[in-house]
Amino acid sequence: MFTPAITATGVYVPPHTITNDELVVAFNAYADRVNAENAEAIAAGTLEAIPHSSSEFILKASGIESRYVMDKEGVLDPARMYPRLHQRSDDEPGIMAEMGVAACRTALEKAGRRGDEVDLVICAASNMERAYPAIAVEIQKLIGAKGFAFDMNVACSSATFGIQAAADMIRAGSVRRALVVNPEITSGHLEWRDRDCHFIFGDVATATLIERREDAAHGFEIRSTRCATEFSNNIRNNNGFLRRNRPDGMADRRDMQFMQEGRKVFKEVLPMVSAHILHHLGDDGVEAGALKRLWLHQANKTMNDFIGRKVLGRDPEGNEQPNILQEFANTSSAGSIIAFDRFSDDLAPGDLGLICSFGAGYSVGSVIVERF
Repeated sequence: MFTPAITATGVYVPPHTITNDELVVAFNAYADRVNAENAEAIAAGTLEAIPHSSSEFILKASGIESRYVMDKEGVLDPARMYPRLHQRSDDEPGIMAEMGVAACRTALEKAGRRGDEVDLVICAASNMERAYPAIAVEIQKLIGAKGFAFDMNVACSSATFGIQAAADMIRAGSVRRALVVNPEITSGHLEWRDRDCHFIFGDVATATLIERREDAAHGFEIRSTRCATEFSNNIRNNNGFLRRNRPDGMADRRDMQFMQEGRKVFKEVLPMVSAHILHHLGDDGVEAGALKRLWLHQANKTMNDFIGRKVLGRDPEGNEQPNILQEFANTSSAGSIIAFDRFSDDLAPGDLGLICSFGAGYSVGSVIVERF
């Protein structure tokens, strides 16, 4: 048996930023146009007017101030409000692979490793650019990795589930070094015309390099992992090979994009995640007070603050439970890894931390790590 360790992470940040103010201007222009087109029905009471959004509403609801996107123009066009991302030809690298490779190269450079030293690539994300060939196999080729690769989808928990799969294979000796890659083009499956969720997501890609601790001079030993799922329709996206299209290429059913019953999610997910973390810590013999850092899924500041209090038994202090929502928004599976990447260098050997993600499924995954 070998000991797995996270030795480096990499983050690819898209070229465009959309602030709350910019997003609100576009959304309100869209709302005004639709309301004007349906003025008679609205006056007759057969149709509800679309209310305006505001930066204050977004910040209070989520803690989000801005987000990165692969395309800004299409999202902010009130007549369109979804990104313009052209279909790559079969001879070009896919857009998810391109993003993932950038994150992988950063992680490899940090660790002083080459692509051909990697023998497992897992591409774990909430939506894939295509059904097959696997995005992971394309990334494997582009970085010159050996061994094998595969895709997996556990929505917002994809990163932690991918880390568990890679760590288990390293423990068993079937692989020596793995990359878990999370390219998230969440702008592509967000309904930007829905006031309740138009502000939630942003685009990004992360990569986590995992190898045998025996091969590494420093990093974070993966002490244990824990994953759990429970079926729920409260976070759902029905897009897939059975989708029906309108001539303009947009899905003709609202449920073909991101949908969420926010209040139900808060009520059901928060106790599930808090209990999951506490049971995982207990089984590993770790007192919650011994944790120096909680790197939580970045979906909503209120949710993270609640979980932090439940786990630690008090309000988190300083960077104990860092948020990157204000800059990145919700980046699905990548969020907890961005937080880890940004807020882990200050930990000392022997310090303990926990990476946790949660979301659709429901799903929750946690990883207890120790700095060495």
